[in-house]
Amino acid sequence: MEDWLQFPEPAPAIRHYVTAQSSRAVRNWLFVVAGLVFLMVIVGGATRLTESGLSIVEWKPVTGVVPPLSDKDWAQAFEDYQQIPQYKELFPQMDLSGFKYIFAWEWGHRLLARLIGLAFVIPLVFFWLKNLLPSGVKPKLLLILGLGALQGGIGWWMVSSGLVHRTEVAQERLAIHLIIAALIFASCIWIAGGLGPVQPMIIHEHKRRLKLESILIMIFTCLQIFLGGLVAGLRAGLVNNSWPLIDGVFIPSSAALWALDPWWINLLNNPLTVQFIHRMTAYALFLIALTHLIDALLNTEGKLKRGAIIVFAHIVAQIVLGIATLVLVEPPFNGAPHILLALGHQAVAMAVLAIVTLQTRRLFYA
Repeated sequence: MEDWLQFPEPAPAIRHYVTAQSSRAVRNWLFVVAGLVFLMVIVGGATRLTESGLSIVEWKPVTGVVPPLSDKDWAQAFEDYQQIPQYKELFPQMDLSGFKYIFAWEWGHRLLARLIGLAFVIPLVFFWLKNLLPSGVKPKLLLILGLGALQGGIGWWMVSSGLVHRTEVAQERLAIHLIIAALIFASCIWIAGGLGPVQPMIIHEHKRRLKLESILIMIFTCLQIFLGGLVAGLRAGLVNNSWPLIDGVFIPSSAALWALDPWWINLLNNPLTVQFIHRMTAYALFLIALTHLIDALLNTEGKLKRGAIIVFAHIVAQIVLGIATLVLVEPPFNGAPHILLALGHQAVAMAVLAIVTLQTRRLFYA
């Protein structure tokens, strides 16, 4: 697999402007940032699964890095939390110890976000001032910087949706927050993938079709990540816990799927509809990945063939984890074991996105 992770040099601009040493440094930096974003997504998932996301009811981008340090500070933070509907309706029996637990998850999530910002901005400024960045890469890095800044605002926009009239954050805002993180993650990998040594691969007439298949896998993976955010926000994974049928049928009735009015509200607010679309998209993703695998086995060699195998294997693993997360909701799998299953499902989704991003990048410059 290490051999497969050697990347082709995609564009003359990169060859002309960076040395092998500076290219390696920039590439490693972007992979580190991508790794931190991956960790951020997992911590964010744990924060939601432990119902911790609303424990900090204010947004202080700078001073918020310091948690409560005294008993008085903790009492004030807990009192602030006690004013929101989540505490009043769901956790009125929570004590200060329980509050500190959920506070730690949300505070850690926000702290990691700040660290990722520093890990991106400081090296970016250094590489820029030292003229170690190719001109073609600079606007892409600025775009990632803009997405990162936007992501901070989206995070608070998401949290604020659960502070007044709801006991949880709005699922559509959660899904947007998640997909922006995925786009930042994939963008870092895409750019890093273009900063490796030259690995020419000629596949002639099959290239366009293979590229299309890989692009479709990327698109459907991103769609699945977005839908996963909706499923998580709606708690849609806690209903209809059977597979492959949904309450005895493969396709639920139209009346159930489109129970809300207007019809499009079901795409965001109906747990059955969202879960059903998530299932069907998984089947479509499996078929596209299988097509790509067969095509690559018949018409490519080396890294492209291995890449298709790895993509398909991860998608199969992801589907298995998704099914397990859906059906294993009763004891002894509820609680912590189910949270770990759900986090594994989320982690493998990000791994699929990383691997198919590398595969698509390679096909673009094969």
